[in-house]
Amino acid sequence: MEEIFKAYASYIALGLEIVAAILIAIGGIEAIYGLFVPRKVDPRKPLASKKEVWVRLGVWLLLGLEFELGADIIRSAISPTWQDLGQLGAIAVIRTFLNYFLEKDIEKYAEEPAAEESNVRDRRKE
Repeated sequence: MEEIFKAYASYIALGLEIVAAILIAIGGIEAIYGLFVPRKVDPRKPLASKKEVWVRLGVWLLLGLEFELGADIIRSAISPTWQDLGQLGAIAVIRTFLNYFLEKDIEKYAEEPAAEESNVRDRRKE
């Protein structure tokens, strides 16, 4: 029974890793498209479109990291040795920190355009 559980858990973890790879690939393709397809650029903010691409890629990376972390958690449930658990724990900690700081950066840069937009609206009302 334990072997069956380990086999299914391993397949589930592999499935989560595949989903993570697909999400990251989608984000990468979208970012490449966003960088090379010409857009209307505001001359006052020439890097705004690049920043938008970065934020969108960051969101895809966050999703991928979450799925990878889920796979790590499942793998830790079936890891047979302390060394395997330690390696999985270290990977999970690194991914969690990456996730945390990437999310903070995305929140910071995603809020800037919204704040600028509200400032423009406030100036128009005056």
